[in-house]
Amino acid sequence: MELNVTSGNFAAYVEQSDLPVLLDFWAPWCGPCRMVGPIVEELAQELEGKLRVGKVNVDEEGRLASAYGVMSIPTLILFRGGKEVDRLVGAQSKAALLRFVGQA
Repeated sequence: MELNVTSGNFAAYVEQSDLPVLLDFWAPWCGPCRMVGPIVEELAQELEGKLRVGKVNVDEEGRLASAYGVMSIPTLILFRGGKEVDRLVGAQSKAALLRFVGQA
């Protein structure tokens, strides 16, 4: 299931994960983020056991967002083996997100 990812739990949730991880970098005031959020939550449920999904609030975790060069939100970053393998920026359809995570 989806988890609020912070600097404090990033290593355990992302770097040490045996599954691919999709992180949604977002903010509560961001309209496109609020559009993508429910889709990301659906993916978390549908792909449970195949993909881990987490959310990073850029207002609370600016250092983490900066470390990954997140300049626009929403930014969705796909990690495998703790390393970034791809990213999408901007609101996306469910079909686009399914294609994106299909790489994992």
